[in-house]
Amino acid sequence: MVSRVIPVETFDLVIFGATGDLATRKIFPGLYRRFWAGQIPPESRIIGAARSDMTPEGFREQVRKAIDEFVSTDKKDAATIDAFLGRIGYVPIDAKGTGGWDKLKAEMRPGVVSAFYFSVAPALFGDLAERLHSFEIATPESRIVVEKPFGRDLASARALNATLAAHFREEQIYRIDHYLGKETVQNLMAVRFANILFEPLWNSQYVDHVQITVAETVGVGGRGSYYDKSGAMRDMVQNHMMQLLCLIAMEPPYHFDPNAVRDEKLKVIRALDPVRPEDIVRGQYARQNGQPGYIEDSENPQSRTESYIALKVHISNWRWKGTPFYLRTGKKLRARASEIAITFREPPHSIFDDAAGWRENVLTIRLQPNEGMNLMVMIKEPGPGGMRLTQVPLDMSFAEALGEEGADIPDAYERLIMDVIRGNQTLFMRGDEVEAAWAWTDPIIGGWESSEDRPKPYDPGSSGPDDSLMLMHRDGRRWREIRE
Repeated sequence: MVSRVIPVETFDLVIFGATGDLATRKIFPGLYRRFWAGQIPPESRIIGAARSDMTPEGFREQVRKAIDEFVSTDKKDAATIDAFLGRIGYVPIDAKGTGGWDKLKAEMRPGVVSAFYFSVAPALFGDLAERLHSFEIATPESRIVVEKPFGRDLASARALNATLAAHFREEQIYRIDHYLGKETVQNLMAVRFANILFEPLWNSQYVDHVQITVAETVGVGGRGSYYDKSGAMRDMVQNHMMQLLCLIAMEPPYHFDPNAVRDEKLKVIRALDPVRPEDIVRGQYARQNGQPGYIEDSENPQSRTESYIALKVHISNWRWKGTPFYLRTGKKLRARASEIAITFREPPHSIFDDAAGWRENVLTIRLQPNEGMNLMVMIKEPGPGGMRLTQVPLDMSFAEALGEEGADIPDAYERLIMDVIRGNQTLFMRGDEVEAAWAWTDPIIGGWESSEDRPKPYDPGSSGPDDSLMLMHRDGRRWREIRE
């Protein structure tokens, strides 16, 4: 199976913060790969904008180095790189002043799609939005892309949404969450809503529980002082994991339409029960073998910020009442892995004598690494020894199922930026979604801040604090093993 590449319209894309880490590692290499694939028309232009006072030639050389470092060899050839760099411009910009804005306006072309990527700190969103309008650079059809964090609590999220809304309509605002751009995340919707097989079973009558795991092997490292102001709850649960939860639990939308999909996700967030304190476990990775622990990495000996969190969540609606959702995420864990596991209930009656050998049917959606899906089913064990049951996987790795050409899966940022150019907001968060997620999250964080509880220490390379195991054991369940 060969994946189709459908070109987008000619566009002008301005990337604010173009010399930053995200632009260097993800945005420009991703745009180059889309150009290499033939998805970006050669007439399109990409304009970097940042504080650095450099020439367009100097900036193009910086982009060339990013391509060299972050793009695989099989997608690099001199002619394509030169053609891509020929589409690149640069304008030094004073985000809080007037410098550079007239020059940027002169670079924009009427009659083509215009988009502005705010790859900067949220504190600058308002300044950029105001100047795009006061200098008459943005049009009513222009689109802006904003990176997380979308606030750090409900009040700041509302203020941020109000700032953007003062200059842009909601349909012009694209709040980017790269998890929603992953091939497997989108396939979750296809598996649910394009096949009759699973949807009749996708409810509390047949699903015992759901586990969502996002595990990392790295610590907070050089961003410790920043991370210490957020923690795993703000950094991962409130946005990435909330979105995964919504896609699993949402009702079928009436159509695959941006607002129809986001309406259903919003209903899930609003149906979330408050989380009891005993259903939450927080942790910090400890110092080990001379390697710094979270306390050292954060440079805050008194830190009570979590680098790990596990929690049990309930959704009070007809579909999911009584089915727990277990979420966990953390730094310096055993392996780098992101997965969703839907565990189905056991059959109401077993006709086999070997019932003791029965194991649950589990549908696993792997987000990283090795994107794909796996369904564990029971079969007869081969051989003449009678009816003995064993569990086997029905495995679909995208790399194997789609073949060599189809396995060339675009990076999440590549797909999402192309969706911005198309004007498709399906995979982007709406303002009311963001605010509803913070409304659920704020009481949890507020409870920690008003108590004296400290996160539980855990060993680097483990699966997290021992208390998180008890979160499952007391329900007669176990966490899935964290592995690549």
